[in-house]
Amino acid sequence: MRKIFFFIALCLTLGVHAQMRWTQAYQQYINQYKDIAIEQMLRWKVPASITLAQGLLESGAGNSSLAKKGNNHFGIKCHGWTGATIYQDDDMRNECFRAYSSAFDSFEDHSRFLATGKRYQSLFKLKVTDYKGWARGLKAAGYATSPTYADRLIDIIQLYKLYQYDREKSFDKFMIEHSKSPKLLHPIKIYNKNYYILVRKGDTFKSIGEEIGVSYKKIAKYNERDKDDVLTEGEVIWLKKKQKKAAKEYKDRKHYVRRGESMYFIAQKYGIRLKSLYKMNHLSPDYELRVGDELRLR
Repeated sequence: MRKIFFFIALCLTLGVHAQMRWTQAYQQYINQYKDIAIEQMLRWKVPASITLAQGLLESGAGNSSLAKKGNNHFGIKCHGWTGATIYQDDDMRNECFRAYSSAFDSFEDHSRFLATGKRYQSLFKLKVTDYKGWARGLKAAGYATSPTYADRLIDIIQLYKLYQYDREKSFDKFMIEHSKSPKLLHPIKIYNKNYYILVRKGDTFKSIGEEIGVSYKKIAKYNERDKDDVLTEGEVIWLKKKQKKAAKEYKDRKHYVRRGESMYFIAQKYGIRLKSLYKMNHLSPDYELRVGDELRLR
């Protein structure tokens, strides 16, 4: 009798694995977001493999309505959330989910959600390379209701070899080490393959450069500014040279100009070089933006 039950269990297990097939859509998602997952791991100690597997499973590789409409890649519900929201049927009808301005914000909130949630604290006692323990721990803690949730995460991690990213230690090590410095006043964020901070009252390029450990003249140049420019509280300052295009998530999306926005403001928001933004939109530097103008970002 035991052999029969064992055989049935084995068949069911093999059946679960047999359903998992490699797809280009999943691989593209991994290529797009693996750097963010690694950065989140080094900051928050959540395995990159778990972050990617959950993102793939919860968002259908970025194709779910939550991901498309609200940049929510992890299916996190409101639970006291004070930010933007989106409503969708789930376990119950018309449930409240968190909405974000970018995919990066979703990844960041996912890490914070796990790191600060009491029910998940035991997971952080596990090694960052113990993806099986994390997968089973998430299921046990109630992250998802599906009885096969842990197995599905493990299957994805093994099929796409996501465990390799849990051993990553060199991803812009300089910035990661500085981001953990007790002397650092500004949290370093990552977006569009770059790092940025938000200006605080009294900041100058020089004070930021001294804090981060990067030449303030270079930082000013990266942001297409003069080193002596006065900075405004809340503005974005990039710490590496900006990209020529926005992140891949904006491939088929445009920016619609709002009141008070300038080309420079938009370039800074998406981490794009100002010259490139003008060029891809076939505009001259003396063009005057109007509310409602459509701008390509890639």
